[in-house]
Amino acid sequence: MNNQVIVLNQKQIEQKIVRIAYQIWEDNLDEKEMVVAGIIDFGYILAGRIKTKLEEISGIRITLMKIMLDKNSSDLTVQTDVPVADCTNKVVILVDDVVNQGRTMAHGIGIFLHTPIKKLRTVALVNRSHRVFPVSPDYTGIELSTITKEHVDVVISDQSGTEDVVYLC
Repeated sequence: MNNQVIVLNQKQIEQKIVRIAYQIWEDNLDEKEMVVAGIIDFGYILAGRIKTKLEEISGIRITLMKIMLDKNSSDLTVQTDVPVADCTNKVVILVDDVVNQGRTMAHGIGIFLHTPIKKLRTVALVNRSHRVFPVSPDYTGIELSTITKEHVDVVISDQSGTEDVVYLC
């Protein structure tokens, strides 16, 4: 891609994940277990890393949930790899890589509307603040003031040896 500017490098992304994990823990000190739900693809990988760090620092038992949705479909069908009923009476942390308009995050939130959860918090590595839907992440890695023509490209791998990076194009 031409005209790419690196916004976050590997080390900075890791620092953001650590900070977010500590913020989540501070907000949930009394919890024994919770659910970290990631929107595929990069939101799920990010959720897995947050889960690992949370377990390392807190001792909270965490279930990792994958949320699958087709962002380009007009009838947005949402599926999970863990039954939503398993979230009953638990804290749920919903994770996505970038919040642009808030549409994807809103659909992710929607799957929990009929489940009696303790609370729902949202995480985004990058928040662009171009919201059409009234969704703001509770925990954010970085806020970017961008124009709508610009694109944020997040590259996070679940395989070792691959460099993680966030580009502004």
